Amino acid sequence: MTYYPLVPFVPTPYVVARRMLEIAELKPGELLYDLGSGDGRIVIMAAKEFNARAIGIEMRKDLAEQSYKEVVRQGLTDKVKIIHGDFFKVDLSDADVVTLYLLTSVNERLRPKLERELKPGARVVSHDFEIIGWKPKYVESVYDRWRSHKIYLYVIE
Repeated sequence: MTYYPLVPFVPTPYVVARRMLEIAELKPGELLYDLGSGDGRIVIMAAKEFNARAIGIEMRKDLAEQSYKEVVRQGLTDKVKIIHGDFFKVDLSDADVVTLYLLTSVNERLRPKLERELKPGARVVSHDFEIIGWKPKYVESVYDRWRSHKIYLYVIE
């Protein structure tokens, strides 16, 4: 497994996660990938609230196991898959939506993969960190109890 600059696990607040999926206009039956899926909250929300299919990719084994247990507990194994692994090594070509809460430096390294693999019309939604070199279609600030969060929407052309 390749190791990248450490991206600490900081969960996306639920209000921000929901808004990310709304901004992406995630539709029933679409496929969402969450890169660095942490505790699985975005993929679970995508399945439960948006009736989408979702794949979470998480490098940390403990977080992948925790999120898989929650997927099972909520009866979502038909809609949600958790992969313990490196998202740089997973083919994203069938994605309709990709969600990110990574560092700008990781987004920058990820950009060529997204450009190579994502189909036209696929949406990429990043929490707090831009994808350098891409122009967002939409940017929104979302406030939760503690602070403001920025959401960036990109659409593959």
